[in-house]
Amino acid sequence: MLLLATSYVLLGTLLRLGLLVASAGGVSWGLPTFAALFVGLLFDLLMAWFLTLPLGLLSTVWPASWSASRWLRHPLRGAWLLGAFLFTFWKSSEILFWEEFGVRFNFIAVDYLVYTTEVVKNIKESYNLPLIIGIVLTVAVGLFLLWSRLGFVRRWEEGAAADVTPRWRNFAALLAPLLAVLLVVYFVGRRDLKAASTAHTSVAERLTAGLRHMGDPQPGWDNSYDTELAKNGEYAFLAAFWANQLEWKRFYPSRPDAVAQLRASLLAQGGEPLSTDLNDITRRIQSAKPARRLNVIQITIESLSAEFVGCYGSPDYAAKNLTPNLDRISRESLWFSRCYAGGTRTVRGMEALSLSIPPIPGQSVLRRKGCENLTTLGSVLRTQGYDTAFIYGGNGFFDNMNYFFGANGYRVVDLPRQEAAGKKASFGNAWGACDEDAFAWSIEEADKAHAAGKPFHHFVMTTSNHRPYTWPAGKIDPKLINREGGVAYTDYAIGAFLKAAQDKPWFKDTVFVIVSDHCASVAGKRELEIRKYEIPLFIWSPGNIAPRKFDTMMSQIDTAPTVLGLLGTNYLSRFVGSDALSPNFRPRAFISNYQKVAVLRPDGLLTVLKPVRQSVQYKADLATGALTPVASPDAAAVDEAIIHYQGTDDLFNHGGLQNPVR
Repeated sequence: MLLLATSYVLLGTLLRLGLLVASAGGVSWGLPTFAALFVGLLFDLLMAWFLTLPLGLLSTVWPASWSASRWLRHPLRGAWLLGAFLFTFWKSSEILFWEEFGVRFNFIAVDYLVYTTEVVKNIKESYNLPLIIGIVLTVAVGLFLLWSRLGFVRRWEEGAAADVTPRWRNFAALLAPLLAVLLVVYFVGRRDLKAASTAHTSVAERLTAGLRHMGDPQPGWDNSYDTELAKNGEYAFLAAFWANQLEWKRFYPSRPDAVAQLRASLLAQGGEPLSTDLNDITRRIQSAKPARRLNVIQITIESLSAEFVGCYGSPDYAAKNLTPNLDRISRESLWFSRCYAGGTRTVRGMEALSLSIPPIPGQSVLRRKGCENLTTLGSVLRTQGYDTAFIYGGNGFFDNMNYFFGANGYRVVDLPRQEAAGKKASFGNAWGACDEDAFAWSIEEADKAHAAGKPFHHFVMTTSNHRPYTWPAGKIDPKLINREGGVAYTDYAIGAFLKAAQDKPWFKDTVFVIVSDHCASVAGKRELEIRKYEIPLFIWSPGNIAPRKFDTMMSQIDTAPTVLGLLGTNYLSRFVGSDALSPNFRPRAFISNYQKVAVLRPDGLLTVLKPVRQSVQYKADLATGALTPVASPDAAAVDEAIIHYQGTDDLFNHGGLQNPVR
């Protein structure tokens, strides 16, 4: 373990010195530069211990008699060589990453794990991969031969064969630092959860919350090159994985007045400012309609692309009649037929639907540090006296959902909590209880709130329209399988839920918002496949909201302000979305895929922002999704994209999206 750790530190030091030479014209060459070399060495030592710990534990349990055998030594040698190969490969990857982005690993590197197919193809086309692998393997073997030549390998193997130290002592000595780190992480996470008033948290949730602070101890100086030199690539990668964000001004086109311009754009669409601070987007929304304290049940459907729903007329699915209930609902609803999802995962949909913000680069706000006490649809309705709940058929620990909703104005009702209360799922799979169970829980919660004389808002998240695509028998056509069966079963469950709700005394005073979290897939050959962001959005409330088809382009983030507008609610808003039914509404859609963020206009102009400080524009055919590069860029459209995305990013990172009502 010591030999492997020394090899890792040696590789890290050589890389840091090489990067110093490569960035000689950018570093400060002052005290921070030399401090960066020292701090970097400390990070290398920490990661050397952590990354070689598996080999140390393996060596500890390896019998001494095996170490004495010539042949049974080879597995340990092989494990050592594998570690050396991986370390060399990672450091080589950092060279290529630095060459492209000028930084150590960050969320872009994490993002590459999501788009593995595209990234591997790009690497194969850009680099001589066999040559690189050959060099990496040569270096790994060379390190082993170096230590062997110096006699250290022989000393290792002879010492292991003669070792009579009790194994538990070695094990304890190796694991003690790890347990100490986890203990610190646990208490930091528990502190955060207590501060967010989130009860009933598990050990895993506390550890997850604590790990979001991994980025805190990383170095930071005024000179960015000094800062990057001081980092350890593997630690930076793990910190980025848990922090899930990118620094906007460093990687994307920026404006110094982004928040001020965003504020002006939002005020032009309605609301009165609460202050003269140009960096404050808080508006007082005064409705021209009489207030109606109607209940709101939002059914957020897993992975339901608009094309699966028959009323959208897709040539591939309309004739299959997968969604008879939703097709009927579309005729009885306020149907927003041109709504676009903001992202590609459930947490992105939850973010857009609850926070009403565009998808800033990196991961969803749900998984970030600082995701507590934000302005959400739940927090707004809670101030109006509503009982609010997040209802999920699975375990809401996944993707930090329970923590986020619990810290932002919602009670949590998920599978573990139901099981703890003695309520078993009638049918389940890897994702949890089937949709019928989640809807049954929503009925129960609605009954309780109605009995207590309180209006209620439920954010219900479905699970069944997701691989492995299983559902209770006898509910749908048995010939339907996989995705089509998942769509059909979810439609069946929604139909059964709405039918059951109609028999309840609270039904006549309830608004049902039926919307997808994201589409089934966004993969394709184009920069962004705009057709694969189209999602259904129906607002159904017989006797309260007149049916009609609304064909104006809108974004998923406009859902919450639109619902509040229909209720005639007066409230303080820090939403970036707007009421799509307002006469001052500006049609557009925000779409993203982790790194790339874009604004789509009704005329088909698509503006894409991406690292490193790039902006590209296309003329999109909204019917086919075809993209044609724009020869003469529209500067105003680029500015529009920057102010919305950078403005939102700045607001989140500086508390500007916090709930203004305490």
